[in-house]
Amino acid sequence: KVRFFLSPCTRPSTLKSTRLIELRDRKMEGMDADKYAELKKKRTFKKFTYRGIELEGLLDLGSEELAQLVSCRARRRFSRGLKRKPMAFIKKLRKAKKEAPFGEKPAVVKTHLRNMIVMPEMIGSMVGVYNGKIFNAVEIKGEMVGHYLGEFSITYRPVKHGRPGIGATHSSRFIPLK
Repeated sequence: KVRFFLSPCTRPSTLKSTRLIELRDRKMEGMDADKYAELKKKRTFKKFTYRGIELEGLLDLGSEELAQLVSCRARRRFSRGLKRKPMAFIKKLRKAKKEAPFGEKPAVVKTHLRNMIVMPEMIGSMVGVYNGKIFNAVEIKGEMVGHYLGEFSITYRPVKHGRPGIGATHSSRFIPLK
């Protein structure tokens, strides 16, 4: 059993981390170096879920089931049907994904459809969303499902406040030299 004696300069956080390292090393004693390196290299990622459904399940859902998961505004939009332009855009995304080599990002598909709702089959695609001047490249991630494309392409340049200009306040008024 390992015991620690607290000195005035020892912090509990340092104590905790050294204890964790000792426990990890004790667990890894029986393993050979190659297996330990392999385990260290392999990282586990948090599984993406949208309202309790994993990505594979989202891709299998039909449009009616997906409509029940999204917000009421998106549900209304789905109930009124997808028009020609959004369908053509989705077809272009599918084509770009299919033509992309394995392990690489697909080509950017440009669009003016800022009001397009991000759907699960769009995840992993690269979309150029028009902001009124240029096309901002956006990589569609799982967290974007149910949002509009326009939310990811800002239409204005945020203000960088500097010094007050002429006419800003009375203190900046012209005062003639005598």
